[in-house]
Order: sequence, then structure tokens, then C-alpha cells
Amino acid sequence: MSNKTASVGSKFPEFKKKAVVAAALSADAPGKEFADITNGIHTESNQWMVMFWWPKDFTFVCPTEIAAFNNVYGEFADRDTVLIGASTDSEFVHLAWRRENSDLRDLKFPMLADTSKSLAEELGILQAEEKIAYRATFIVDPQGIIRWVNVNDLSVGRNVEEVLRVLDALQTDELCPCNWKKGEETLTAQMQEA
Repeated sequence: MSNKTASVGSKFPEFKKKAVVAAALSADAPGKEFADITNGIHTESNQWMVMFWWPKDFTFVCPTEIAAFNNVYGEFADRDTVLIGASTDSEFVHLAWRRENSDLRDLKFPMLADTSKSLAEELGILQAEEKIAYRATFIVDPQGIIRWVNVNDLSVGRNVEEVLRVLDALQTDELCPCNWKKGEETLTAQMQEA
């Protein structure tokens, strides 16, 4: 990873990038495959954001993760959370991959193209040799503050249910014990007498 690192408690970098948008393959949206996406997509609407990164399009582990996020897209929407997928591939490669891979055709979230690699570098998730992004996931609150970061090695897929679990815990604004799940009791901090 690069020397720069965006970590918990820091402001998520501002960005403006091209993306293949959710309705890209809809019959009623020809010519509307691409849109500019900025960090305002969530801060202006006072929503949370989950941005997850994968190394390369047209690979093997990546589509399993992207499809898994898409399968629970409604879970993120129910949590007032904007979901964005990203890699350092171009928007044109994203679009070709969506058209080619049946698991990606009906994505409900944008695929961000960080072709300059500037956002991945600023986040500290750019792999040194190939200059591709690690499998990183960021949970960002409505004020644009990073509240959780998870980075996997290139060969290991992430656990989407864990992303939802952590998002739920962060949204309680309470103390959540190990393995806590939505609906379970949170902890209460009590002062102990000496």
C-alpha cells in the first residue's frame, strides 16, 4: 500500500469520478451509461456511504463480491446508505464487463472508475507493483468521516454480511460487543467504584 492512508476518524477524500450508473443496461437509458459521481452523493443527502474496491475487472474473485453486494443492495438502502463499487479500471471497461457478465448486468449501484488512480492512492489502497486497488471497504458517515476500513489481500474475497453488521453497529451509536448483531443488546458503560 502507499505511504498515504485514509484511516478511521479521517475525512474521506473529496472526489469526482466517472462511473457506470445503475441503470446503464436499461432499455430506456441508451446513451446514459455514464455519470459523474462525487462524495456529495451521500453527504448532500445526509446518508452513510459504503465504498468497496476490487483489483481488476474481468477477473474471478471480484464478480463474486460485486454480485454479493448487489444481492443485498436493499439492505444498504434500508440503512440509508449509498453503495458504490470502485476499481482503477476505466468506465468503458466497467461497462463492457457488465455487458459480458450475467451476474453484473443488473447492478443497482454505480461502478466508479478511478483511472487516474488518484483516489485509490489517497486512500492508501494502491498496490505497489501493479498499481491496482486492494480489496478495501470503507464505511463513511453522513458527515464524510471514515468510521470503518477493511482491506483484504488481492486473493481473498470479503464478507458482505460483516460489512452490514459493522454498519448496523456504527449506526446504533452505542457500545457493541464482539459478534454483536442487529437487534441484540448493546453495552452500557458503568463506572466502577474503587
